[in-house]
Amino acid sequence: MVIWLYLLSLPAWLVSAQSIASQAYTPVAGACPEGFSLVRMAGSAPENQTLSSSESSYVQARRSQVIPQAWKTYLANVEATNVTLPSYVSTILGGTGSQTPNLGIATSGGGYRAALFGAGVLNALDGRNASSNSAGTGGLLQSATYLAGLSGGSWLLTSLAQANFPTIQELVVGPTNPTVANNSWGGWNAEYDIATPSDNPVTEGEYLNNLIDEIAGKYHAGYPVTFADFWARGLARHFVNGTFSSNFYDESYTHGAGILWSGVAETTSFTSYTIPFPIVVTDLTVPGQNASNDIPGNIIPISNPIFEFNVFEMGSFDPMLSAFAPTKYLGTRNNSICITNYDQSALVTGSSSELFNLYNVTNTLSSTWSSIFSLLEELLPESGIELDVALWPNPFYGVAPDTFIASNQVDLSIVDGGEDGEVIPLQPLLVKARGVDTILAIDGTSDVNNFADGSSLIATQNRTALLSSAYSFPPVPTSLSEFTAQNLSTSPTFFGCNTTSSNASTPLLIYIANGGPPHNGQAPLTNTSTTQISYETSQIQAMLDQTFIIATQGLPADAGAPTDPEWPACLACAVVDRARERAGETRSGVCESCFARYCWNGSTLGVDTQTTSGTRAIGVASGSHGGLVLALVGAVGVLVLM
Repeated sequence: MVIWLYLLSLPAWLVSAQSIASQAYTPVAGACPEGFSLVRMAGSAPENQTLSSSESSYVQARRSQVIPQAWKTYLANVEATNVTLPSYVSTILGGTGSQTPNLGIATSGGGYRAALFGAGVLNALDGRNASSNSAGTGGLLQSATYLAGLSGGSWLLTSLAQANFPTIQELVVGPTNPTVANNSWGGWNAEYDIATPSDNPVTEGEYLNNLIDEIAGKYHAGYPVTFADFWARGLARHFVNGTFSSNFYDESYTHGAGILWSGVAETTSFTSYTIPFPIVVTDLTVPGQNASNDIPGNIIPISNPIFEFNVFEMGSFDPMLSAFAPTKYLGTRNNSICITNYDQSALVTGSSSELFNLYNVTNTLSSTWSSIFSLLEELLPESGIELDVALWPNPFYGVAPDTFIASNQVDLSIVDGGEDGEVIPLQPLLVKARGVDTILAIDGTSDVNNFADGSSLIATQNRTALLSSAYSFPPVPTSLSEFTAQNLSTSPTFFGCNTTSSNASTPLLIYIANGGPPHNGQAPLTNTSTTQISYETSQIQAMLDQTFIIATQGLPADAGAPTDPEWPACLACAVVDRARERAGETRSGVCESCFARYCWNGSTLGVDTQTTSGTRAIGVASGSHGGLVLALVGAVGVLVLM
């Protein structure tokens, strides 16, 4: 049976009917607020760049009303591990000193595997988890100012923010006694395959028709509709409020349609400043882009601007643009007619994970995806539309025409945030106006045997070197051979430990990667294939449990030991280190020995490549996402061609 032919044979009234989800997904036009301005220029140089007033207010309120107590709670958990901390650590975290850390957390792409690994690490940092508190790492999540996600990491971040910041366990598997409603959280529903949730052809055909129907209202309202919208409606069943196992196929529910990214600002976790400020990262693709700046194996040049979607604004701090538009009014093209309801949470995370352009499916009708594209073209015909990207009306049309490569584009073509090789969303946390001094980077990419090898850090190093006037990034090894030979991804590594006056504003990077199994001898569970896009609850729990071990084990000082009992103290030492510098304190005590163990010291293969117990001689993610495309292509291929 050919499912898409089944869909094409459906009565026209059924295909064109406006479901409640379709209505909720359709953008709305209206008069702009008095004094409205579509574009905010954020400053032409790093020294004069500014945050939006809304972000500044949120961060200031969080840092004054929430974070001081969060640091104290975190300090108590560290001290309970019975490792003596230098007095300056207690002074900084206890709030009795003049300096406090400014922590950002970045969680990478890499499909469901990355989402689960990122969730497991956040669970180990969550002060609501008694096991995390006992391990001495709990409370660090509550102490962070910023939280950034990309692709699979954006699935984690978007679901966490719009679901009102539930515990990580509840986020992933859902509440024990859920309230089945459009605005309630139902978990990731990971037992349902993202591409083909049912093995029943009729059920599958009806499901695909529903996805098409849900984007039809946007199409009939005159807005461009692409595969990203179709993809977003599928993702919404997993990462946006309103879908539960009991109502997965029930079209009397909106399944996340109408739940907006700007709407996160109205959740109680946001209005109480409880959640770190969330940022989703995407890439921009433009015809005629400078391919000479491609990292081998990737298709987006590192010279292209990186776009972020935060709750208040969308835009880029990259110096070639440095401009933003209000998230609530994305879809708007002028200062008189304002569009709302465009910034669907599912479309934001769908844009961050929109990687179908990797296979150029728009122009290759013989590809396995051709049946779905034919379905879109038959039911929702459009001319001159690029179907394999996420299209957002360009609010920056005519802005910075000499430097912004998309200034003359009517629509912005947005794709997966890792297509330039930077699969960890570090760029927003390097913006100097944000003042982040410590970044905890979670790497769940698939580089070698579905483990991470550090290539994303190398890509970020290359890009910041290209934009050195705007961003500072700590040195990391320049080649994968150096990175892997020194085992820098198999245990936590600190980068940027030794600063000088010339790079004092460079953040210290705490790198926690899914780089190998735990040191306790367990068989690896976290290196699942990117092609796996459904998980049973038992496998999810096993992965979360093993990730907890990876995040809390540290680098054992004794060969054969499963954990480093000083790791909680070492982590605290890293978190406060930039604040320590500003306070004029000298690194001492356990912090001194921790940094000797965990810091990359800049060694290369020609100097010292040996990593032994207790010491560390230290300093192109093309495979990270391609597997997910192959998985989806294969899955839908089986579906539509059976």
